Amino acid sequence: MKNILVLNSDKIARKHKNVNPSYEYYKQEITNRSEFSQCYAAFYEVLPNKSTYPFHYHEKNTELFYIIEGEGVLRTNTDKIIVTKGDVIVCPPGAHSSHKLTNISNNQILRYLDVATTNSPDTVHYPDSNKIGIITHNESATFYLNDEEVDYYTGE
Repeated sequence: MKNILVLNSDKIARKHKNVNPSYEYYKQEITNRSEFSQCYAAFYEVLPNKSTYPFHYHEKNTELFYIIEGEGVLRTNTDKIIVTKGDVIVCPPGAHSSHKLTNISNNQILRYLDVATTNSPDTVHYPDSNKIGIITHNESATFYLNDEEVDYYTGE
């Protein structure tokens, strides 16, 4: 049985990810995936004019974003929606909930809380690149393009 978790966000380690020119962020994991099997939570800081992840949707999991500061654009299947401090975004599973969150500022950080269910395995679809990812809880994700394994950012 897990204990109640109480953390101060200033004391959570920040991890930097910058492996593709369009995607760069800092992440602070609130719930470690290996210790929490039903809910994942993290703070994200997205650099100006960058995104966290490519346009995608999950077959099994819901994602919720709460915008803490900054301004972004949420791309959906049909719209581009400006999001700002205080906005809450809920993306249920399914193709109708494809999404991508991008910082549209030239000089400010977009900071948000991401909370997601962790049903496993999950298939993640990337409509722009015709890629899929298979994510199994506590294991590495594997990505495929035309039935071949590929790097996560291939085609983005």
